[in-house]
Amino acid sequence: MPYTFTLTATIPASPEEIYEAWLDSLGHSEMTGGEANMSGEVGAQVSAWDGYISGRNLELIPGERIVQSWRTTEFAGEHEDSVISIVLTEVGDSTLLTLEHSNVPDDKRSYEEGGWQSNYFEPMVAYFTGLRGAMPAEPREKPAQPRAPKAPPKRAAKRPAKTGRKTRPAVKVKSKRAAPRAKAVKKKLKSKATTRRAAVKSRKKAAPTAPKSARRKRR
Repeated sequence: MPYTFTLTATIPASPEEIYEAWLDSLGHSEMTGGEANMSGEVGAQVSAWDGYISGRNLELIPGERIVQSWRTTEFAGEHEDSVISIVLTEVGDSTLLTLEHSNVPDDKRSYEEGGWQSNYFEPMVAYFTGLRGAMPAEPREKPAQPRAPKAPPKRAAKRPAKTGRKTRPAVKVKSKRAAPRAKAVKKKLKSKATTRRAAVKSRKKAAPTAPKSARRKRR
């Protein structure tokens, strides 16, 4: 005669995370360790554990409740499908999973006595624990908004170092080679001018002076 039993387990994940993983083919496969073909649509056919389990979605309430028909390859032809009802209740940072398995063949007591525990609850705990360890913890407070970078301060023009002497305005200095040449040219011009003056003076002294009578006539 079919019977019904209820099991509970605490899973380190949110109800939404468990709900999504259960109805996702890849998530269900990684969560249990057996290949699964799942769907998030009511009425869709589902399977798990490499085809050992088959059924379909009967009722789905996101993040709260999953109801599926459930039978294994060990069910005899006269056995009707069993039904699993999973209720997800948030408890702190974990979830209390309450599983009710109804219409189970009387000779399948192993599902209650350890099948669900070893094939689902324990792998699920390990799976979600590993996910939490791989994900960075969420900050409790919102991080401060990054401020716009400040413009770099303008650099002041370099000033000459202070000394005891007063600074004089810059004077263009000719090259060392040009300075001696300029001095030599000036010296040469000066000597020529001196020579010319001396020649003019000597000429004036040497020229004979005309008598006064002659000067009057010329006038």
